[in-house]
Amino acid sequence: MSAPDLKPADNSLPEVFSSIRVAAGSAPWVKRFLAFVGPGYMVSVGYMDPGNWATDLQGGASYGYTLLFVILLSNLMAVLLQALSARLGIATGRDLAQSCRDHFSPTVNLLLWFTCELAIIACDLAEVIGTAVALKLLFHIPLLFGAMISAGDALLVLLLMNRGFRPLEAFVITLLSVIAVCFAIQVVAAQPPFHAVMAGFLPRTEIVTNNGMLYIAISIIGATVMPHNLYLHSSIVQTRAYSRTDGKREAIRWSTWDSTIALTLALFVNAAILIVAAAAFHTTGHRDIAEIEDAYRLLSPIMGFGIASTLFAVALLAAGTNSTITGTLAGQIVMEGFLRLRLPDWAQRLLTRGIAIVPVVVAIALYGGHGVNDLLVFSQVVLSLQLPFAVIPLVMFVTNRELMGEFVVSRGIACLAWATAALILALNAKLLLDTLTG
Repeated sequence: MSAPDLKPADNSLPEVFSSIRVAAGSAPWVKRFLAFVGPGYMVSVGYMDPGNWATDLQGGASYGYTLLFVILLSNLMAVLLQALSARLGIATGRDLAQSCRDHFSPTVNLLLWFTCELAIIACDLAEVIGTAVALKLLFHIPLLFGAMISAGDALLVLLLMNRGFRPLEAFVITLLSVIAVCFAIQVVAAQPPFHAVMAGFLPRTEIVTNNGMLYIAISIIGATVMPHNLYLHSSIVQTRAYSRTDGKREAIRWSTWDSTIALTLALFVNAAILIVAAAAFHTTGHRDIAEIEDAYRLLSPIMGFGIASTLFAVALLAAGTNSTITGTLAGQIVMEGFLRLRLPDWAQRLLTRGIAIVPVVVAIALYGGHGVNDLLVFSQVVLSLQLPFAVIPLVMFVTNRELMGEFVVSRGIACLAWATAALILALNAKLLLDTLTG
């Protein structure tokens, strides 16, 4: 089933467009909902990738539970923006990149494409580092060789994609489950004080006034609300074979539930990383923990839980492997959507991963393992700085009645979406100002 006014070649991800069967309207609601389960979990991968680990670990070790509020806020922003992204893709039959190409000038589109590619490279940078560190921790493979090995995960992605989109989603959900279980065990073992954890979800002015805390806070937002995920979600929701005439409203409803539930899982994982770091390091005086390797080395001795460090490394490897899939798809969607340029999947993946490997290799060569975590946190700040270039076009489109028709968002949601965009802009402006003024 294809969109009525589009040629098949114009469909987003044409090889899997409308490829997953949706139960008829007379089927039980559970069966209809399950048909839409998957894209939300694909998107949630980006919200618990290795970049999140660096920011959450540093935030928890340095500031205790204080930045849990930032994790909660960024997750609420993510839920809203991903729901808008799915709505755009389903209502218009165009992903965010295609919509930009349809409505903006070539110059603006080139700028947006360039900034999105920077975001994908920054995300891929985190994946390379995370995978390399996990391989070192589990198998004692040197970081430099681990970074090189991470280039080979292109073969894994291609193998999964060739088997269809449902197997790809199943693989992602399996690894997400591994990550969730690993951190659930660690949170129980850490035994954090309940009242301190709950207090961490309350806002505090020091988050904005303390420059060090603000830097980590913006890194958390950049690591959580990933710009390329907005392009990704608007495309992969179209893999479902819902009716392009009278099935859009139900598709929007189930897709929104799918992403909201999946991002709630991401909230748990991000909060768990920070909680474990706060309980294990901040409260025991190890507040200078900034490296993933240091956290791995100290977790088991401090917590008195022998497999805590192993669970940590296994979850990190699962996160790095999983993030590869979304990076591959996002790169393809952005390049096809903005430029109408389609490279072979293997070429797209190796190009993006190759660009990401270069700064990692340079950082390892110059600073050894100690420069890796700083590069991880910096990559998440880069992601945050790219956010407005994806968020503002998205909000413009979903609030445009002429484009969205009956599926245009309500005035209340529009105000909330613009407020979210304004908050992102304000935080980024303050970060830049503080950086320029020293």
